[in-house]
Amino acid sequence: MFIDTHTHLYVDAFAEDRTATVQKAIDAGVELMLLPNIDVETIDGMHRLVKEFPQNCKAMMGLHPSDTKENWQEQLKTMKKLLFDNPSDYIAVGEIGMDLYWDKTFIEEQRKAFAVQVEWAKELNLPIVIHARDSFQEIYEILDELNDDSLTGVFHCFTGTKEDADKILNYGNFKLGIGGVLTYKNSTLDEVLKQVDLKNIILETDSPYLPPVPFRGKRNESSYILHIAEKLADVYGVSLAEIEEITTINAKQLFNL
Repeated sequence: MFIDTHTHLYVDAFAEDRTATVQKAIDAGVELMLLPNIDVETIDGMHRLVKEFPQNCKAMMGLHPSDTKENWQEQLKTMKKLLFDNPSDYIAVGEIGMDLYWDKTFIEEQRKAFAVQVEWAKELNLPIVIHARDSFQEIYEILDELNDDSLTGVFHCFTGTKEDADKILNYGNFKLGIGGVLTYKNSTLDEVLKQVDLKNIILETDSPYLPPVPFRGKRNESSYILHIAEKLADVYGVSLAEIEEITTINAKQLFNL
């Protein structure tokens, strides 16, 4: 089976056909879909989807950096209560991190919120799912300080350099989340990954965003993980079955599935 380690199937983009989309993924062999939270508003929808597909959908809890605004402390208070009251309901603290691509207004709030949530993960022995857009250096500064043997996680939607990959993997317990960007013609990610051991890779779609070729410009969904896996098989020169087996083992280990 395949595991989509990062998919937002609970958002409005799937309002018309959510159940069918999840079932389509299961039928395609994507038997597990891991759901990173976005903000306080998305929690109920995420919980409903997990309730509908308890064997196939697993929830995370965290505040997305792009939604870290004036009320970040209030949002974290709500999330912390849910997470600490029912830690077994969540497989990770995510999606957390920093995003300086669109807006740098709340850079300090993003920094603080990220650090707080990293500490939650250490306390609860949960992995973290990191969103790092135009913010590798800022995130490294925080992880250099907070990383220890108890911290595990993934840099989701990894599109960095070989140096970034080395830095992340040197933290000791981190993986690289690889999605649709790998299939894009102008991406150099394939050259970076050729220098990274497959044991460090997990698959993700980030649906409804970043659809792989041949679906660019359309809504992404979890069943498309196969197109990413096929490209990864080309990059590593191995069979699709080997990609399936190794990335699934990697994801199960990271998220304690």
